Amino acid sequence: MIAETQHLLGIIEKKHLSEDDSAWLISETVRGFREHVNPGFLSYRKSVSNDFAAVEWCDGGATFTDATGVTRIDCLGGFGIYNVGHRHPRVMKAVRDQLEKQAIHSQDLLDPLRALLASLLADITPGDLQFTFFTNSGTESVEGAMKLARLHTGRKSFIAAVRGFHGKSLGSLSATAKAAFRHPFMPLIQQVIHVPFDDIDALAKALDCAAAVGDDVAGVILEPIQGEGGVYVASPAYMTAARQLCTKYGALLILDEVQTGMGRTGKMFCCEQYGVVPDILCLAKALGGGVMPIGAFMSTAKIWEGMTPNPFIHTTTFGGNPLSCAAAIATINVLLEEKLPERAAELGAWFMPQLQNIVGKNADLCLEARGMGLLIGLEFQTNEIGWEVVKAAFDRGVLFTGTLINSKTIRIEPPLTISKEELSEVLRVLQVSLDYVRAEKLLPT
Repeated sequence: MIAETQHLLGIIEKKHLSEDDSAWLISETVRGFREHVNPGFLSYRKSVSNDFAAVEWCDGGATFTDATGVTRIDCLGGFGIYNVGHRHPRVMKAVRDQLEKQAIHSQDLLDPLRALLASLLADITPGDLQFTFFTNSGTESVEGAMKLARLHTGRKSFIAAVRGFHGKSLGSLSATAKAAFRHPFMPLIQQVIHVPFDDIDALAKALDCAAAVGDDVAGVILEPIQGEGGVYVASPAYMTAARQLCTKYGALLILDEVQTGMGRTGKMFCCEQYGVVPDILCLAKALGGGVMPIGAFMSTAKIWEGMTPNPFIHTTTFGGNPLSCAAAIATINVLLEEKLPERAAELGAWFMPQLQNIVGKNADLCLEARGMGLLIGLEFQTNEIGWEVVKAAFDRGVLFTGTLINSKTIRIEPPLTISKEELSEVLRVLQVSLDYVRAEKLLPT
């Protein structure tokens, strides 16, 4: 076993793989997933494409390279992780610098980077959001936000939106609206109801009915853009009304910006596109710069008062650790200095009309392109068409993805650092892939 661990450490140490190393790594990766991780992944398109196993090895910029040495443009972006690109030098340097001093804090003393990062977030977020609790992931951020809403309001109920996705731990899964994820684990938190997204009347009626029967709502949790749901963008009228309705009924507006935050939509936070300030803001994914896992939920001083008497009422061992905080501080620096939110707006404005032109020319296969900034959805006529286009594009050097369980709508979420030349190649590959699917008649009968 010692020899095996030494061999694995030797593989980790390598910057480049020989042909023999590559063959061994692919074989052992497939075996490990089959026997020790989950064999279901081996039939999943992004794990095995056509006749070969896709095993990733290294990355940089807007691309990643597999174990065979093939480099592809990343239009998945880790579902919104890589806003500042893959392994941005400044983020990597901050993590290395911190690692030279301390990796994980003692859990008992005051750790400085957590305080410094929380102060930074208070400065860059809209409104009077002031206090932050750091987590390790988006689902933890949503869990904390739901607990905070109950703690502050003394109420138990929540309203979420159909097609919404907020994570898969038990509390956040109660707000998530996809039956395939929910059904095996029901009953979940019982006092969560779902209403149609972008429907002001439905939200107003749900809040009114809850108040009428004495089950007042603690929080309304929404994504400004439903990423996993298919990249559905909330209308300005809806977001404004949601803010007003929450204020009217005393419910907290919880905005899940795990995927839309950190510059993705053309502003640092998507809620700024609407001029709306939430009571609680959830972050994760891109906050760690694609290098370290970190999430957060933020709120105002008034709402945070319930957390103060006993600061241990909600804790996490690794949330806000020094390495993750260093990565997040560097990420904020890169986003601001390189003006990546503005870049997302500019590239999105250039890319979207060309994508819509492709949709128009391929109406037999495509339905619609929609989105904001560089969070874009391309919807196909059927799930099967999307599946075949995604596979064809992968074989031609571009990684797209659908939602977690289908490909009727694929998400286009490249790093905000992607070049216009790379985006032009993405458009070319997409058109070639559509032509291939049509010519080969890879369509359902």
